[in-house]
Order: sequence, then C-alpha cells, then structure tokens
Amino acid sequence: MMTGSIRQDEFPSPEQRMPEWGGDQVHDVASTGPDDDGDLLGVDPAELADEDLIREMHSLHRTRLDTLRHASDSALAHHLRRTAELETEYLARHPGREVDPSRLRDE
Repeated sequence: MMTGSIRQDEFPSPEQRMPEWGGDQVHDVASTGPDDDGDLLGVDPAELADEDLIREMHSLHRTRLDTLRHASDSALAHHLRRTAELETEYLARHPGREVDPSRLRDE
C-alpha cells in the first residue's frame, strides 16, 4: 500500500516528455503537412466544416486514454499536436461559446 504523496516532478506531463511537442504553443497550421517521419498530420482544421471539426475532435477524445497509455512517443506527440490544432480552431470559431453553469466551480 502506498502512503505519502506522489511528487509532481516524478511524473512529467506528456508535453514535458515530448520534445516534438514544444510546450503549449500550437504549431503553425502549415504543420498539417508531413511530420518529421513523413506522415501526414491531417487536413488543415481551418478547411474543415463545423460538423467535420466536431467529428475529428470526438475521434481524438475517444482515443485519448488509449493513446496516452499505449502509443509510441511519436504517436502521442502527433495526437497532442492534432488535438491542439483542432481545439484551437474550434475556440477561434466559437469565442463566445456557451458555458454550462453546472460545470463551474465556486471560487
């Protein structure tokens, strides 16, 4: 049985583990071309219709845990980049998105 707390620095975030990620910055939209391994990263999110953008985000979120736990470092880095690209595009399109009051925390 584990007692005591787990130190935060014992488990780096995926962004800290992925040198390809480069932190919180979203790569240039041109990054949707081939990556360092020559793999295509997907359609430019700005070119996707709203329902296609939502479908792509659903797909990434559905596979998130499996990718985090079992994918190679390069696959996880790709997943992180693509998620950031799609979510950034969504937020750019919906800056006044409706916030569900039940999702707010008391401050």
